[in-house]
Amino acid sequence: MPDAFYRLVRTMGYPAFGMSASPVVLHADRMKRPGAFILAPNHLSPYDVPCLMASTTRLLDFVSITEIFQNRLVAWFMGNMNAFPLDRSRVDPGTTRKILDRLARGRVITMFPEGNIRTPATSLLNGHPFKPSVARLARMAQVPIVPCVLLATGVYRHASAWLPLRRTRYAINFGEAIFVEGADDSSACAQAVERLKEAYQILYRELQATSGLNVADSPWR
Repeated sequence: MPDAFYRLVRTMGYPAFGMSASPVVLHADRMKRPGAFILAPNHLSPYDVPCLMASTTRLLDFVSITEIFQNRLVAWFMGNMNAFPLDRSRVDPGTTRKILDRLARGRVITMFPEGNIRTPATSLLNGHPFKPSVARLARMAQVPIVPCVLLATGVYRHASAWLPLRRTRYAINFGEAIFVEGADDSSACAQAVERLKEAYQILYRELQATSGLNVADSPWR
């Protein structure tokens, strides 16, 4: 997998974020856990991806939507960044095998359980449901899930946010690892989903208190 290209892009892009923003990043040490896991952030903006990349030294393999890969140039770039598509309109066994294979290699798979970019009103941070497949995949691979909350990364839709003044503010909070455990697959996954729901709310409240930002600050459209 082309990790060198990923590192090059992150190195080249980091100054733009480093000079423009003063982000609040809580519990970044939780991303230093060894081995494979699934990183499961909420999704309010396309800028969630580069902000996550800038916040951790772990290499992140992103699961994205098939529509992004319809453009050949974008597909080439994303593929070289270790991203790959998932067809959410149907059962996608090929992508499932790819996820399990990469987890078996000790990599970090980043999946957005909401499935697509949400508005603040429909965000899981406001109690709306998300796809339980993240729990099923973690169960199959026998790896933990690390929940994550991002706020206000959509501010980068404004050209002024890129100015090198370190005035741009967004926030990220990484949660404790959640293991999908239990003798019965369905009940273990259901319990993990409930624990994820609770974890997102805890992370959100902590991030609100620390950063002063909230989900209403996050729309990018």
